[in-house]
Amino acid sequence: MKNRGYYGAFGGAFLPEILVATFEELVKAFEEARQDPGFRREFEEIMTNYCGRPTPLTFAENLTKHFGGPRIYIKREDLNHTGAHKANNVMGQGLLVKRMGKSRVIAETGAGQHGVATATMAAKFGFQCTIYMGEKDVDRQRPNVFWMERLGADVVPVRDGSRILKDAINEAFRDWVGHMEDTHYVLGTACGPHPYPEMVSYFQSIIGMEARNQIMEQEGRLPTRVFACAGGGSNALGVFSGFPDDSIERVAVEAGGKGLESGRHAARIASKDGNIGVAQGYKSYFLQDSDGQMRETHSVAAGLDYVGVSPILAAMAKEGRVRFEAATDREVLEALTLTMNKEGVIPALESAHAFAQAFKEAPDLSGEDILLINQSGRGDKDIFTIADAYNDSAWGDFIRERADHYGA
Repeated sequence: MKNRGYYGAFGGAFLPEILVATFEELVKAFEEARQDPGFRREFEEIMTNYCGRPTPLTFAENLTKHFGGPRIYIKREDLNHTGAHKANNVMGQGLLVKRMGKSRVIAETGAGQHGVATATMAAKFGFQCTIYMGEKDVDRQRPNVFWMERLGADVVPVRDGSRILKDAINEAFRDWVGHMEDTHYVLGTACGPHPYPEMVSYFQSIIGMEARNQIMEQEGRLPTRVFACAGGGSNALGVFSGFPDDSIERVAVEAGGKGLESGRHAARIASKDGNIGVAQGYKSYFLQDSDGQMRETHSVAAGLDYVGVSPILAAMAKEGRVRFEAATDREVLEALTLTMNKEGVIPALESAHAFAQAFKEAPDLSGEDILLINQSGRGDKDIFTIADAYNDSAWGDFIRERADHYGA
């Protein structure tokens, strides 16, 4: 990467001296692997025969009829192994770990999908595995915690700070400093110091390459707009990579939470609250106060409440190559309900942000337009959060009965 991992004014590798040699080793391993055709073949083979790629591109016929305008397609990353796009990056990094001869992996997770994917990869390749997860996310994503532990991972609740994703990342870096010789940090999104933004985007680009070929096969032309939710930015960069054409509008949808004016959101670029700063080893937009301290964030989706955003997306936004929008918790739940009722598809709450923004824009478009929505994951992991949001009394009764059972 020219200029050592910078994307315009963003990116870089702001590292403590103790980690410099470890990052140089990782940069070297990644560059050598990327130039090795055998590595790419091995990556594509495991994605095909183990993870189930290519994932389908589904024509949303009922949603298309509902809006009466653009043709709507859904890229089904929910059908990737472990239920989300996270496996793409994790399997790629797992192959790098083998290449570097290390025996242990650590990771952070918010919604839990990256944690499940990392635990799965560790089981497949025979690595020891530790997952750091904010205590708040452990509570709201308990099913994923259950599966991580069953897969053999040690899940460590992080009780510092806001007890969410950024705090889990901090704890993972602390672990790495003490175990660099045998441990690799499988960072889950396109943030952090170089080479992580570039490396994660490289592995996730498989989404966009597939989607471009699939839409051309089905429609004979490219989409008008491509929508993806944006936390750290890995799924957005993955699908956007297949559509670099200037004529295609790329829309990244952040967590609007309780509304941008409320201060309870995680919109780094779509709001007026994000500022350029340096944190967790890279330069980008962060939600921070006037003293540079990171602010608390909020989202109904555990995977979108990260305080920063990929430096690649930050550069693309500044250059006008990606439009950032925000969807509120209420809009997300409405979009989730509509998608389930019309298509029988259950997006993750993170993915539902992309659906929400696409649905807001669809009424203003015509039948000549094509919308592509990246469904980055499936919503079964969110059953507790969704049931609470719907105030489902039958579900509440069931949980109370099970609690009585376990307490007996």
